Amino acid sequence: MRARRRRGANSSDYLSDALALLQGWTRDGIELRRELACDDSQHAALTERIKVAADTLRIRPAIRRTDGHTQISLSAGEGDTITDGQVTLAARIEDAYKTVVGAS
Repeated sequence: MRARRRRGANSSDYLSDALALLQGWTRDGIELRRELACDDSQHAALTERIKVAADTLRIRPAIRRTDGHTQISLSAGEGDTITDGQVTLAARIEDAYKTVVGAS
């Protein structure tokens, strides 16, 4: 699956439905955002997992560490809408986070 792939007229509904299944992610125009609580070692492990998934999907997330939290931003780049690749990466980040912090 390509990160910039777009679907037909129903893509907005499809992506909105998929995003609704991802708890904690917020949509701000053409950007998806998430803030995750983790310590420094968990942040490092999570960042490495995100980089692997992001490289596969050809997406460049913005990741930063602030006050004990990891902030992640997935931007559509030059596009004007959220892509299925961004939603896919958000789901992979959620799975990686659960693995790294040991959440269920």
